[in-house]
Amino acid sequence: MVSEHAEPTGPSTAQVLVASNRGPVSYTLGEDGSLDAKRGGGGLVSGLSAVDDKLWVCAALGDGDREAVRRGVGEPGVRMLDIDADVHADAYNGIANSVLWFVHHLLYQTPVEPVFDTEFRRQWASYETYNRAFARALAEEAAPGAAVLVQDYHLALVPGMLRELRPDLRIGHFSHTPWAPVDYFRLLPDDIGEQLLRGILGADRAAFLTRRWSDAFIGCCTEILGGTGRTRIGVHGLGADADFLLRRSREPDVDERMAALREQVGEGRKTIVRVDRTELSKNIVRGLHAYRTLLETRPEWRERVVHVAFAYPSRQDLSVYRDYTAAVQSLATEINGAYGTESWTPVVLHVKDDFARSLAAYRLADVALVNPIRDGMNLVAKEVPVVSDEGCALVLSREAGACEELGEDAIVVNPYDVTGTAQALHEALTMSDDERSARTARLAEAATALPPQEWFLGQLEALRQE
Repeated sequence: MVSEHAEPTGPSTAQVLVASNRGPVSYTLGEDGSLDAKRGGGGLVSGLSAVDDKLWVCAALGDGDREAVRRGVGEPGVRMLDIDADVHADAYNGIANSVLWFVHHLLYQTPVEPVFDTEFRRQWASYETYNRAFARALAEEAAPGAAVLVQDYHLALVPGMLRELRPDLRIGHFSHTPWAPVDYFRLLPDDIGEQLLRGILGADRAAFLTRRWSDAFIGCCTEILGGTGRTRIGVHGLGADADFLLRRSREPDVDERMAALREQVGEGRKTIVRVDRTELSKNIVRGLHAYRTLLETRPEWRERVVHVAFAYPSRQDLSVYRDYTAAVQSLATEINGAYGTESWTPVVLHVKDDFARSLAAYRLADVALVNPIRDGMNLVAKEVPVVSDEGCALVLSREAGACEELGEDAIVVNPYDVTGTAQALHEALTMSDDERSARTARLAEAATALPPQEWFLGQLEALRQE
């Protein structure tokens, strides 16, 4: 259920509304009962800064958020929904992250999973309840004819539900993930797959990060429903925020972390950098195996290169993610034990999130390794060339959405091919300074072609013109 304290307090006047699971602010409840607010980041936050008359509808994600809603604490332009914690857990962890994420990223071990049983159906009912809470809140808050932009797989049913409540609205849905090809999408129960498609097709416009993902969605709609109906399909490839990155990466705390990283790496050594969440689709374990293969097959790189790997824990309330994080740490330890010397640590692994340290690694990187199994875009691939001090060779998975824009100047790999990735790392490490510099300049230009504000405004303009 939605807390009564989340109800609107005035007339419906919002002209632009955004709905997402996570909002732009979160609250931490202190032992003394105080609430500490923390602003979020990311492309959506940056993009929305271009719009004045807006309302962001999001979920209360933790005890601090829920307490803030109950006390009436908040900030202008944000409505946080106090959805029952068990309902949210079922919808978020049970369905969104354990089913929809797995389908769109092709992560299932199909001999044993998925199993769509009565527990799945119970959790699906919570997913419906969760989406309905958003649809009702948006219907209450939106001015006549307002534009509503619904974000991602957590809220795939919202457009259809909202259309029934407010047919006057201009409704858009944006998918930040890949979209599964039709044969894989049909792992879902037939009625659930159809419900998801019809939910998104409740929008006037459904948009994706790349043409590949939009084509996959159209393919699913055509095969299962006979087409996309009156819903228009768009593509908006979110780019890096160059101004922010360049400014932030030159601040004193980043310089301090650069000095610390240089000391860990050692004088005169090259660096292979990766920055990821320990998310299954990011393919960190195969990346470490590729680095190990490089050291095995190209012994000339021993003591001359360090793999700086930042693997920040993600979704640790799910056991499969805890196990994956442990596997990353274990393999890094194995590599250091097998090849390390008194003066050389082959893998420098950090698992505590630190944005300033990530930016420092971007600046230091000779090679960036971005090898996801599948990724909607992957902004790391776009951010490193922008921030790099001396130029950086990019080893990029062909399954990352960013490959559509950056592939010409990256070294493109099959993310499952460990030996091929090891060879790509060698090629990147031996690239001439002039070629690396030229490629980095072109990569940075492509990476910033559609910065967050333009990305969001482009969607809004296209929605209003439909």
